[in-house]
Amino acid sequence: MAEQEAPKIEFPCRYPIKVVGRATPDYAAAIRSIIECHTVGLSDSDIETKSSRSGTFDSITFTIMATGEDQLNSLHKALMASGRVSMVI
Repeated sequence: MAEQEAPKIEFPCRYPIKVVGRATPDYAAAIRSIIECHTVGLSDSDIETKSSRSGTFDSITFTIMATGEDQLNSLHKALMASGRVSMVI
């Protein structure tokens, strides 16, 4: 049985990135500034925030205009290197 290849993403495209981290007063602003360093044209309508049931964690979904895999990889590395992010989906 031949192994199926993952579907290829056609760039540029709108691409959702969910970022999960500890809920602190400056969490959303800190994560947004990282996202904005790696993309252009981000508006408030491109951002959706949800808090965990206990209020310990926030998940923020940013829908960005992705230009390529290099951009997505750099963004993922920057988010994880911040020390504020538990998970990027």
